[in-house]
Amino acid sequence: MAFSTSSDNDDVLSEINITPLVDVMLVLLVAFIVTAPLLNNAVHVNLPKTVATAPADSKSAVTVSVDAKGTIWLDKRATALSVLPAQLAALKANRPDIALNLQADEGVPYGTVAKLMAAIEHAGITRLSVLTTGNG
Repeated sequence: MAFSTSSDNDDVLSEINITPLVDVMLVLLVAFIVTAPLLNNAVHVNLPKTVATAPADSKSAVTVSVDAKGTIWLDKRATALSVLPAQLAALKANRPDIALNLQADEGVPYGTVAKLMAAIEHAGITRLSVLTTGNG
């Protein structure tokens, strides 16, 4: 230890020993590194059933539908996903405050609906209603 009993050196020892602080900090760092991936994978999501929703503007809104076969319909006209953003951008150019109603069959894979929503966002449309039927 750094204790001295001689009286000829009466200076105060003003150094802080940081080794224990570094040890504690490293242990905490390792604990956080180990537990962080476990926290992200422990989330389980149960999707809720919704009550029936109504369209925001049923008179002026454009309806985009996806049937059980995966066919995309833009106001009752069949269209391809590749040309949908251009068609929606043209509609938005004519009506800047356009509202969209999205209907998807429950048998449609989530990936198809996600691609459709990305195309809608890519067209610059921000007013989107996702329509559901009421099951409670």
